[in-house]
Amino acid sequence: MTALLNALPGAVAQGLIWGIMAIGVYITYKVLDLADLTVDGSMVTGMAVCAMLMANGWNVWPAMLMAFLAGMAAGLVTGIFHTAMGIPAILAGILTQLMLWSVNLKIMGKANQALPARTFDVLITQLRKYEALLILVAFCVVLIAVLYWFFGTKFGSGIRATGCNEKMARAQGIDTNFNKCVGLILSNGIVAFSGALLAQYSGKADINDGRGAIVIGLAAVIIGDALVSRFRPNFIIRLLGVVLGGVVYYIVYQIVIFLGLDTDLLKMLSAVVVAIFLAVPYLKKKYFSHPMKKNKEAA
Repeated sequence: MTALLNALPGAVAQGLIWGIMAIGVYITYKVLDLADLTVDGSMVTGMAVCAMLMANGWNVWPAMLMAFLAGMAAGLVTGIFHTAMGIPAILAGILTQLMLWSVNLKIMGKANQALPARTFDVLITQLRKYEALLILVAFCVVLIAVLYWFFGTKFGSGIRATGCNEKMARAQGIDTNFNKCVGLILSNGIVAFSGALLAQYSGKADINDGRGAIVIGLAAVIIGDALVSRFRPNFIIRLLGVVLGGVVYYIVYQIVIFLGLDTDLLKMLSAVVVAIFLAVPYLKKKYFSHPMKKNKEAA
């Protein structure tokens, strides 16, 4: 039990990093109502850009900014594929993800790049877990505050309207294709930024680190939504729920490891968790909704 308690700060820190990534997933999945699979690649792009720039003498802050911009560029490519070329969003994301595999290899020049905290002046590290926790909490608060302000503006409301009812938004004179591109750009920029944080915390950037990121992001979004849905949440509470979902996911992940489950099964466990949480609303509506409500829907 002592070993588990000692591991919890690290699990919470990783949960906060993946919670930031999940906010990017939330923007496309919930706000825009798009299935974007770019994140498996843009996560690694953020890691690779940050690691290589710091390895070449850059300060951590401009390195993270460049990682954010690189992720935005990846989102732009997906947006162009989807809006300008008419490729379905899910396929556009897959195409960009495949392209990013080669791009990330070119950025690093090899499959991985070390970023040890003892050598480089990183912002967060496993060597100082509690300091890393405070910094990550601050990042989450600032990010949520900025997004809450942005999506409350006229332009941000237009993006939300695009996801809620694209035809109605277009009828109101909103450029829905442009809004989709902006949403994808913002989403993947946030995902890449979380990748830059993860590279510093883990002390490396690896070409395989983003594999399955979309599943973890969806798990955090769905768990967070389940945690806050009973409180009739507004937008800011939903964003907080997403971050909390990432933390809960990684605490459960750590407990599962502590209990001795075969680590080869963890990806399957993640997929099963996402499938269950996705199925619950449908099954609840189908089998447990009020009979009167069912009759009204049938009429």
